[in-house]
Amino acid sequence: MKYLFLFVVAIFSSNTYAQSIDYNLKRGYVAEGYDVVAYFNDKAVEGHKDYSTTHDGVNYKFSSQANLDTFLKSPEAFIPQYGGYCAYAVAEKSKKVGIDPETFEIRDGKLYLFYNSWGTNTLELWKKEDVKGLQKKADKNWEAIKH
Repeated sequence: MKYLFLFVVAIFSSNTYAQSIDYNLKRGYVAEGYDVVAYFNDKAVEGHKDYSTTHDGVNYKFSSQANLDTFLKSPEAFIPQYGGYCAYAVAEKSKKVGIDPETFEIRDGKLYLFYNSWGTNTLELWKKEDVKGLQKKADKNWEAIKH
């Protein structure tokens, strides 16, 4: 009985460290290693491995100790929407598409990342269309594809 109890505790403990959603982890980090706190200062800045942490089972890098400390105080406030996948692709195609970490928008206090390559800048498309409608579509689609 004692071993059964320890087994059950081990199983539940390991689940607390598993990712709750599928994050875009290109280059091994959320936002391809860019500093998610810096985005809120309207800057796309690559993080440094000396200032890194893990949250929800995934890795983040920051450009400074101050930004790492800010993240640690309230990590949920800085996590990119839709696991760091392209917000426009989640909205329009219900697909997880990679991003250009320098193409982003802070809207309603949330970080949105976008694909920008081969002549297609989805942030520009996002802004040209009904952003509130796209957000609602993306929120709905993300619920179906987030795992």
